[in-house]
Amino acid sequence: MTLPKKTQLVSRADFEARLRRIGDERYHDKHPFHRLLHGGGCTAKQVRAWVINRYYYQSRIPMKDAAFMSRCEDPDLRRAWRSRIEDHDGGPDEGGGLRRWLQLARAVGLDADYVASCEGVLPATRFAVDAYVRFVRDMPLLDAVAASLTELFAPKIHAERIAGLLAHYDFADESSVAYFRHRLDEAPKDVAFGLNYVLDHADTAEKQLAAAAALEFKTDVLWSQLDALHSAYVEPGRIPPGGWNGRSGLTVVPEREPA
Repeated sequence: MTLPKKTQLVSRADFEARLRRIGDERYHDKHPFHRLLHGGGCTAKQVRAWVINRYYYQSRIPMKDAAFMSRCEDPDLRRAWRSRIEDHDGGPDEGGGLRRWLQLARAVGLDADYVASCEGVLPATRFAVDAYVRFVRDMPLLDAVAASLTELFAPKIHAERIAGLLAHYDFADESSVAYFRHRLDEAPKDVAFGLNYVLDHADTAEKQLAAAAALEFKTDVLWSQLDALHSAYVEPGRIPPGGWNGRSGLTVVPEREPA
């Protein structure tokens, strides 16, 4: 993003509107792969490739949140943030988004241990996700929180995904879409805190520009992951070295194509 040389601080309401416009214009619900997935147009191989690669992103979210918390000197900020790790990792024996994502993996015919190993993840997926973890670890706290505000736009995509999967795919049931059901309840709490933090702390024109750029960066991270999937598994179908070959990690179940 090229920042203008001169700018002015805008009101809280105008700045929030600007952040929301970023989602309207750049969020990955507009990507062709998601439209294919939600519309029932993905093959079993394409769904599985999405599950494998998206797990890498899910697995790194609690790691980036732990990196964020390690930099927070304010205990109140740490207390507010730590539920994000609990939401994804769960307790010692049950719960958590990662376990629910592996339920989805089993439902689509993948071995959960294979998915959790992150073997077969596309190189571009690793690059994008690792870049996000580094961003949160290294950039100012305001920028790191602003990057998390893609959660503002997540409830819509989760609702579309639940409806699309249940309508079009034989594997889909309440167990396999449990991850997305839980995020509908968890995300609003995170959004409320993160948005207020950004609006409160972006108190100069320069900080507002930086926060907006951070949110744009995060939309790029999400979009690039789907670009990689579309290139490797849809068309022209060039799977790069190291990417999942469509055979590894399958359990003994029949192919599950769109209904």
